[in-house]
Amino acid sequence: MHRFFEQLSSRIAAPFVADRSRNSRVCSCRCGQSLFFRNSQCLACSALVGYEPQSGCLSSLQPGPVFDTWILDAAPKGGAFKRCANLDTPAACNWLLPAHLAGTLCVACRLNRTIPDLSVPENPERWRKVEIAKRRLVAQLFALGLQMVPKSEDEERGLAFDFIGADLQGRAPTTGHAKGLITLDIKEADDAHREGVRAQMHEPYRTLLGHFRHEVGHYYWDRLIARSAWLEPFRGLFGDERYSYAEALDRHYQKGAPSGWQQSHVSAYATMHPWEDWAETWAHYLHMMDAVDTALGFGLSARDVDLDYQPFPLSALYDPQHPGGLAFLAFVNAWIELAGMLNELSRSMGQADFYPFILSPPVIAKLHFIHLVIQQEGGRADEVLSLD
Repeated sequence: MHRFFEQLSSRIAAPFVADRSRNSRVCSCRCGQSLFFRNSQCLACSALVGYEPQSGCLSSLQPGPVFDTWILDAAPKGGAFKRCANLDTPAACNWLLPAHLAGTLCVACRLNRTIPDLSVPENPERWRKVEIAKRRLVAQLFALGLQMVPKSEDEERGLAFDFIGADLQGRAPTTGHAKGLITLDIKEADDAHREGVRAQMHEPYRTLLGHFRHEVGHYYWDRLIARSAWLEPFRGLFGDERYSYAEALDRHYQKGAPSGWQQSHVSAYATMHPWEDWAETWAHYLHMMDAVDTALGFGLSARDVDLDYQPFPLSALYDPQHPGGLAFLAFVNAWIELAGMLNELSRSMGQADFYPFILSPPVIAKLHFIHLVIQQEGGRADEVLSLD
């Protein structure tokens, strides 16, 4: 087995290796043309393309044994599939579902409880952008082994999304999470609106995918931390969530983040309440894991990158004695190298930093805690750190 990193040193000599990740967003059509995560058709030979979420397989398709069913070229013995009914809607979903299922929507689209009013001229394009971000989120959660069930199938423990606009009185909905329901103001899909809110809120980063990763963090706190053996360790690291959320919210918007918050939190908003610290750190964990996995998928090598960052020591981890600690630490240090390189690339184009955040040792401990929680639940988080 090839280790993502074989050892630590005072310098990270080879933070990335030229092997493709099993979760690469770049696959090949049967004609040899590269395929990307969003593709529903090969641009070279016009073959139909679909994404099978359970295996994480993006593949060109061959007609199946029954009309309107399909076989994956990449896994011809994997059974027959049908294409999501939202393929021909503005959502343009390229996902597949097993042909024997009675439904017509893929697992990602079944999570939708409310879609935008498509009679509003701007909403079809807004919905398309929202679904692109949501599918990337769902694909990553599956890759980590975190299963999701729609609220329509399990009201108590399920997950659902409402993509809605202003009500009849003109009041905009609040983006947030409540008991498994994630609500998104559909105007967040408008770049100008979202950038205006970002500037008004003095945020360094605001994206649709970032929203989803943050809000689903709240959902998994309910699923994985509350009423579990992780609760007391969580309180010791993030703080006591029983502190009044309403009071914390008022204090944050009246006084802002405390001085020196960068030494203990990943963002200013994370200082507001332990729940928000968890959700913000969870989102950053997903950012880091997906970015590194994608870099590996493209065969990106950073051997020649000359960035004199001081690597984090083993003591920065939540559990320095954990058997997977070295691999996780190497991953974190490699992320620092990658983010530094990508920040410089962004600056060379006159753009804002790709990753405008600084990670402190307490944040590294929180990231490691989240990694251990996810690995225990899904059993696949370590696969990003150790590739076959």
